[in-house]
Amino acid sequence: MPLKVKVDLGLCIADGVCYALCPQVFEAGPDGKSQIVKEYRGGEVNEGVVPDDLADCVEQSRTACPVGAILVEKA
Repeated sequence: MPLKVKVDLGLCIADGVCYALCPQVFEAGPDGKSQIVKEYRGGEVNEGVVPDDLADCVEQSRTACPVGAILVEKA
């Protein structure tokens, strides 16, 4: 089942752990804050839907985020 992924840009501190752990889904935006890669991006740069086979790296990024800025739910 696909996952909805959102980065709370108000919380994100641009430490880069998410795009270091899961570059298939996350990348640095112009300000260094995390955004979703274009392939999976929705209407906003900070949200998207990713396939289930990337669930493990998304979850690793979510749990490693020091400020809890990554939100994940079933699509």
